[in-house]
Amino acid sequence: MIVKIIDRQTHSKGEIYTIRIQKKIIKILFLFHAIGRIRKWELKEEMVAETLILPEEVIVGHRGRYIAHKRYGNHLVRAVYEYEGVLPVLLTVYFPYIDRYFKGGGVYENKIFEGG
Repeated sequence: MIVKIIDRQTHSKGEIYTIRIQKKIIKILFLFHAIGRIRKWELKEEMVAETLILPEEVIVGHRGRYIAHKRYGNHLVRAVYEYEGVLPVLLTVYFPYIDRYFKGGGVYENKIFEGG
């Protein structure tokens, strides 16, 4: 499945990304902090969107937040998110080595995209 960012809108807390997957449109708020982390780790926004929408696993983190994982080479995109109402909100993202956090895949405590 192909994840494609088709629009961005300015929001007081960051940017709302409009993402297409199959025939479905999903909106996700990327906070300014998360956008800064994407730049710091030199990640592509599409990699982060793909991690959120088509994760290999999603676990529950601190304060009931969700953490989506997707492997890229020896590293893992680790995207921490929560919801404001029904809108998914990306809080932060980082790119550690797989062996530090990856649980083995197949665990989904939450899914932004139910078709995946």
